[in-house]
Amino acid sequence: MHPTTGSLPELFLGTSAVQSGLLSRRVLRGPRVRRLVRGVYCAAGTAVTHELRCRAVALVAPSDAVVTGASALTVHGAALCEPWDPVHVVVPLDRRFELGRDVEVRRRLVAAHEVEARAGGPIATPLRAAVDLVLGRSALDVVPQLDIALHRGLVHREVLERELAGRSDRGVVLAREAVALADGRAESRPESWTRVVLVLAGLDPTPQHEVRDARGLVARVDLAFVAERVAVEYEGAHHGDQGWLVRDRQRLERLRQAGWVVVFVTRADLHRPHRELVARVRGALAA
Repeated sequence: MHPTTGSLPELFLGTSAVQSGLLSRRVLRGPRVRRLVRGVYCAAGTAVTHELRCRAVALVAPSDAVVTGASALTVHGAALCEPWDPVHVVVPLDRRFELGRDVEVRRRLVAAHEVEARAGGPIATPLRAAVDLVLGRSALDVVPQLDIALHRGLVHREVLERELAGRSDRGVVLAREAVALADGRAESRPESWTRVVLVLAGLDPTPQHEVRDARGLVARVDLAFVAERVAVEYEGAHHGDQGWLVRDRQRLERLRQAGWVVVFVTRADLHRPHRELVARVRGALAA
Protein backbone atom coordinates (compact mmCIF):
# COMPACT_ATOMS: atom_id res chain seq x y z
CA MET A 1 0.00 0.00 0.00
CA HIS A 2 1.31 3.42 -0.98
CA PRO A 3 0.95 6.54 1.13
CA THR A 4 -1.42 9.31 0.16
CA THR A 5 -0.18 12.37 -1.66
CA GLY A 6 -0.58 14.29 1.58
CA SER A 7 2.68 12.69 2.78
CA LEU A 8 4.63 13.58 -0.34
CA PRO A 9 7.44 16.14 -0.20
CA GLU A 10 6.80 19.50 -1.83
CA LEU A 11 8.95 18.50 -4.82
CA PHE A 12 10.07 15.02 -5.81
CA LEU A 13 11.61 13.11 -8.66
CA GLY A 14 9.07 10.75 -10.20
CA THR A 15 11.47 7.86 -10.79
CA SER A 16 12.93 8.12 -7.27
CA ALA A 17 9.46 8.19 -5.71
CA VAL A 18 8.44 5.03 -7.58
CA GLN A 19 11.71 3.19 -6.87
CA SER A 20 11.52 3.99 -3.16
CA GLY A 21 7.91 2.83 -2.96
CA LEU A 22 6.60 6.28 -2.07
CA LEU A 23 3.97 5.90 -4.78
CA SER A 24 3.15 3.70 -7.76
CA ARG A 25 3.54 4.48 -11.45
CA ARG A 26 -0.25 4.54 -11.70
CA VAL A 27 -0.48 7.26 -9.04
CA LEU A 28 2.36 9.16 -10.75
CA ARG A 29 0.32 9.27 -13.95
CA GLY A 30 -2.95 10.07 -12.18
CA PRO A 31 -4.71 13.22 -10.97
CA ARG A 32 -3.22 13.19 -7.46
CA VAL A 33 0.14 14.56 -8.57
CA ARG A 34 1.17 17.29 -10.99
CA ARG A 35 4.21 17.39 -13.26
CA LEU A 36 6.15 20.64 -12.89
CA VAL A 37 8.92 19.92 -15.39
CA ARG A 38 10.04 16.70 -17.02
CA GLY A 39 10.75 14.21 -14.24
CA VAL A 40 9.77 16.46 -11.30
CA TYR A 41 6.38 16.43 -9.59
CA CYS A 42 4.39 17.87 -6.70
CA ALA A 43 1.08 17.02 -5.04
CA ALA A 44 -1.90 18.12 -7.16
CA GLY A 45 -3.08 20.67 -4.58
CA THR A 46 0.23 22.54 -4.46
CA ALA A 47 0.09 26.18 -5.55
CA VAL A 48 2.32 26.33 -8.61
CA THR A 49 4.48 29.43 -8.99
CA HIS A 50 7.32 30.16 -11.38
CA GLU A 51 9.72 30.08 -8.43
CA LEU A 52 8.54 26.55 -7.59
CA ARG A 53 9.21 25.45 -11.16
CA CYS A 54 12.67 27.03 -11.01
CA ARG A 55 13.36 24.87 -7.97
CA ALA A 56 12.00 21.86 -9.85
CA VAL A 57 14.45 22.49 -12.70
CA ALA A 58 17.31 22.66 -10.19
CA LEU A 59 16.52 19.11 -9.11
CA VAL A 60 17.31 17.71 -12.57
CA ALA A 61 19.75 20.31 -13.93
CA PRO A 62 23.55 19.98 -13.80
CA SER A 63 25.08 21.44 -10.65
CA ASP A 64 26.65 24.27 -12.68
CA ALA A 65 23.35 25.32 -14.31
CA VAL A 66 22.12 28.74 -13.11
CA VAL A 67 18.58 30.12 -13.23
CA THR A 68 18.81 33.50 -14.94
CA GLY A 69 17.03 36.07 -17.13
CA ALA A 70 13.33 36.68 -16.58
CA SER A 71 13.09 33.63 -14.31
CA ALA A 72 15.76 34.87 -11.90
CA LEU A 73 14.29 38.38 -11.88
CA THR A 74 10.89 36.85 -11.07
CA VAL A 75 12.41 35.01 -8.11
CA HIS A 76 14.07 38.26 -7.02
CA GLY A 77 10.66 39.96 -7.00
CA ALA A 78 9.95 41.40 -10.45
CA ALA A 79 7.16 38.92 -11.38
CA LEU A 80 8.05 38.77 -15.07
CA CYS A 81 7.08 35.13 -15.62
CA GLU A 82 3.78 33.32 -15.31
CA PRO A 83 3.90 29.99 -13.43
CA TRP A 84 4.10 27.83 -16.56
CA ASP A 85 6.45 29.99 -18.63
CA PRO A 86 9.73 28.28 -19.61
CA VAL A 87 12.42 28.49 -16.95
CA HIS A 88 15.48 30.42 -18.18
CA VAL A 89 18.78 28.73 -17.44
CA VAL A 90 22.39 29.39 -18.39
CA VAL A 91 24.97 26.58 -18.50
CA PRO A 92 28.70 26.45 -19.34
CA LEU A 93 29.66 26.46 -23.01
CA ASP A 94 30.49 22.74 -23.11
CA ARG A 95 27.46 21.58 -21.10
CA ARG A 96 24.54 19.68 -22.64
CA PHE A 97 21.20 20.09 -20.91
CA GLU A 98 17.66 20.05 -22.28
CA LEU A 99 14.17 19.71 -20.84
CA GLY A 100 12.10 20.46 -23.92
CA ARG A 101 9.64 23.31 -23.64
CA ASP A 102 9.98 23.43 -19.86
CA VAL A 103 13.36 25.16 -20.02
CA GLU A 104 15.07 27.75 -22.23
CA VAL A 105 18.79 27.02 -22.09
CA ARG A 106 21.61 29.36 -23.09
CA ARG A 107 25.31 28.53 -23.02
CA ARG A 108 27.47 31.29 -21.64
CA LEU A 109 30.25 31.84 -19.13
CA VAL A 110 29.11 32.84 -15.64
CA ALA A 111 31.50 34.23 -13.04
CA ALA A 112 31.27 33.14 -9.41
CA HIS A 113 30.32 36.65 -8.25
CA GLU A 114 27.33 36.59 -10.63
CA VAL A 115 25.66 33.69 -8.80
CA GLU A 116 23.77 33.51 -5.51
CA ALA A 117 23.42 30.25 -3.60
CA ARG A 118 19.85 29.49 -2.59
CA ALA A 119 18.08 26.51 -1.12
CA GLY A 120 16.36 25.96 -4.46
CA GLY A 121 19.64 26.00 -6.40
CA PRO A 122 22.04 28.53 -7.95
CA ILE A 123 20.43 31.72 -9.24
CA ALA A 124 21.92 34.67 -11.10
CA THR A 125 22.27 37.99 -9.32
CA PRO A 126 19.79 40.64 -10.52
CA LEU A 127 22.51 42.33 -12.60
CA ARG A 128 23.59 39.11 -14.33
CA ALA A 129 19.94 38.12 -14.81
CA ALA A 130 19.26 41.48 -16.48
CA VAL A 131 22.27 40.96 -18.78
CA ASP A 132 20.96 37.55 -19.87
CA LEU A 133 17.48 39.02 -20.26
CA VAL A 134 18.55 41.62 -22.82
CA LEU A 135 21.35 39.88 -24.73
CA GLY A 136 20.31 39.21 -28.31
CA ARG A 137 16.69 40.27 -27.88
CA SER A 138 14.84 43.16 -29.48
CA ALA A 139 13.81 46.23 -27.52
CA LEU A 140 10.09 45.52 -27.93
CA ASP A 141 10.59 42.06 -26.43
CA VAL A 142 12.66 42.98 -23.39
CA VAL A 143 12.19 46.65 -22.48
CA PRO A 144 8.73 46.04 -20.94
CA GLN A 145 10.33 43.39 -18.71
CA LEU A 146 13.44 45.40 -17.97
CA ASP A 147 11.33 48.43 -17.01
CA ILE A 148 9.70 46.37 -14.26
CA ALA A 149 13.09 45.29 -12.89
CA LEU A 150 14.21 48.93 -12.90
CA HIS A 151 10.95 50.06 -11.30
CA ARG A 152 11.41 47.51 -8.50
CA GLY A 153 14.98 48.68 -7.91
CA LEU A 154 16.49 45.28 -8.66
CA VAL A 155 18.96 46.81 -11.10
CA HIS A 156 19.92 50.34 -12.13
CA ARG A 157 20.16 51.33 -15.77
CA GLU A 158 23.51 53.09 -15.41
CA VAL A 159 25.05 50.01 -13.79
CA LEU A 160 23.64 47.76 -16.51
CA GLU A 161 24.96 50.12 -19.20
CA ARG A 162 28.45 49.95 -17.70
CA GLU A 163 28.26 46.17 -17.50
CA LEU A 164 27.28 45.84 -21.16
CA ALA A 165 29.90 48.37 -22.27
CA GLY A 166 32.61 45.94 -21.23
CA ARG A 167 31.12 42.85 -22.85
CA SER A 168 31.50 41.42 -26.34
CA ASP A 169 28.86 38.68 -26.21
CA ARG A 170 26.84 37.83 -29.26
CA GLY A 171 23.78 40.08 -29.24
CA VAL A 172 25.34 42.77 -27.05
CA VAL A 173 24.56 45.54 -29.59
CA LEU A 174 20.84 44.75 -29.39
CA ALA A 175 21.16 44.63 -25.61
CA ARG A 176 22.68 48.10 -25.45
CA GLU A 177 19.90 49.47 -27.66
CA ALA A 178 17.27 47.94 -25.39
CA VAL A 179 18.85 49.29 -22.20
CA ALA A 180 19.06 52.77 -23.73
CA LEU A 181 15.26 52.66 -24.17
CA ALA A 182 14.50 51.37 -20.66
CA ASP A 183 12.81 53.63 -18.12
CA GLY A 184 12.07 52.69 -14.53
CA ARG A 185 9.18 55.15 -14.28
CA ALA A 186 6.96 52.81 -16.29
CA GLU A 187 4.34 51.00 -14.22
CA SER A 188 3.11 48.29 -16.59
CA ARG A 189 4.34 46.23 -19.50
CA PRO A 190 1.72 47.53 -21.97
CA GLU A 191 2.73 51.08 -21.06
CA SER A 192 6.39 50.24 -21.71
CA TRP A 193 5.55 48.51 -24.99
CA THR A 194 3.57 51.56 -26.15
CA ARG A 195 6.40 53.90 -25.24
CA VAL A 196 8.98 51.82 -27.13
CA VAL A 197 6.75 51.71 -30.23
CA LEU A 198 6.40 55.50 -30.16
CA VAL A 199 10.09 56.14 -29.48
CA LEU A 200 11.17 53.83 -32.31
CA ALA A 201 8.82 55.85 -34.55
CA GLY A 202 10.69 59.04 -33.67
CA LEU A 203 8.39 60.36 -30.94
CA ASP A 204 9.44 61.26 -27.40
CA PRO A 205 6.73 60.76 -24.75
CA THR A 206 7.31 61.37 -21.04
CA PRO A 207 6.29 58.46 -18.76
CA GLN A 208 4.06 58.98 -15.72
CA HIS A 209 3.54 62.73 -16.18
CA GLU A 210 1.46 64.62 -13.61
CA VAL A 211 -1.11 66.96 -15.14
CA ARG A 212 -2.12 69.81 -12.85
CA ASP A 213 -4.58 72.70 -12.99
CA ALA A 214 -5.54 75.49 -10.61
CA ARG A 215 -7.15 72.98 -8.24
CA GLY A 216 -4.07 70.76 -8.08
CA LEU A 217 -3.37 67.32 -9.47
CA VAL A 218 -5.69 66.35 -12.32
CA ALA A 219 -4.16 62.98 -13.24
CA ARG A 220 -0.93 61.13 -13.67
CA VAL A 221 -0.98 59.89 -17.25
CA ASP A 222 0.94 56.89 -18.60
CA LEU A 223 2.65 58.81 -21.39
CA ALA A 224 2.55 62.52 -22.14
CA PHE A 225 3.54 64.91 -24.88
CA VAL A 226 3.59 67.89 -22.58
CA ALA A 227 3.98 70.74 -25.09
CA GLU A 228 1.08 69.45 -27.22
CA ARG A 229 -1.01 68.39 -24.18
CA VAL A 230 -1.57 64.91 -25.57
CA ALA A 231 -1.75 61.94 -23.20
CA VAL A 232 -1.48 58.27 -24.21
CA GLU A 233 -3.18 55.89 -21.78
CA TYR A 234 -3.32 52.10 -21.69
CA GLU A 235 -6.86 50.96 -20.96
CA GLY A 236 -6.66 47.60 -19.17
CA ALA A 237 -9.48 45.14 -18.57
CA HIS A 238 -10.24 46.57 -15.11
CA HIS A 239 -11.34 49.85 -16.71
CA GLY A 240 -14.58 48.14 -17.68
CA ASP A 241 -15.61 47.80 -14.01
CA GLN A 242 -18.41 50.14 -12.99
CA GLY A 243 -16.35 51.87 -10.32
CA TRP A 244 -13.49 52.44 -12.75
CA LEU A 245 -15.86 53.76 -15.41
CA VAL A 246 -17.14 56.50 -13.11
CA ARG A 247 -13.64 57.51 -12.00
CA ASP A 248 -12.30 57.34 -15.56
CA ARG A 249 -15.05 59.61 -16.86
CA GLN A 250 -14.44 62.16 -14.12
CA ARG A 251 -10.70 62.01 -14.72
CA LEU A 252 -11.11 62.29 -18.50
CA GLU A 253 -13.41 65.29 -18.12
CA ARG A 254 -10.88 67.08 -15.92
CA LEU A 255 -8.11 66.34 -18.45
CA ARG A 256 -10.24 67.78 -21.24
CA GLN A 257 -11.03 70.86 -19.18
CA ALA A 258 -7.28 71.29 -18.69
CA GLY A 259 -6.85 71.27 -22.46
CA TRP A 260 -5.54 67.73 -22.86
CA VAL A 261 -6.40 65.18 -25.54
CA VAL A 262 -6.23 61.50 -24.58
CA VAL A 263 -5.34 58.66 -26.97
CA PHE A 264 -6.39 55.32 -25.52
CA VAL A 265 -4.45 52.10 -26.16
CA THR A 266 -6.20 48.75 -25.64
CA ARG A 267 -5.03 45.15 -25.51
CA ALA A 268 -6.12 44.75 -29.15
CA ASP A 269 -3.66 47.49 -30.16
CA LEU A 270 -0.79 45.36 -28.87
CA HIS A 271 -1.51 42.84 -31.65
CA ARG A 272 -2.19 45.25 -34.52
CA PRO A 273 0.41 46.77 -36.86
CA HIS A 274 2.40 49.37 -34.94
CA ARG A 275 1.87 51.99 -37.63
CA GLU A 276 -1.84 52.22 -36.71
CA LEU A 277 -1.07 53.29 -33.14
CA VAL A 278 1.67 55.66 -34.28
CA ALA A 279 -0.69 57.25 -36.82
CA ARG A 280 -3.35 57.87 -34.14
CA VAL A 281 -0.83 59.53 -31.85
CA ARG A 282 0.65 61.61 -34.67
CA GLY A 283 -2.88 62.68 -35.60
CA ALA A 284 -3.58 63.84 -32.07
CA LEU A 285 -0.28 65.73 -31.94
CA ALA A 286 -1.01 67.43 -35.26
CA ALA A 287 -4.49 68.44 -34.15
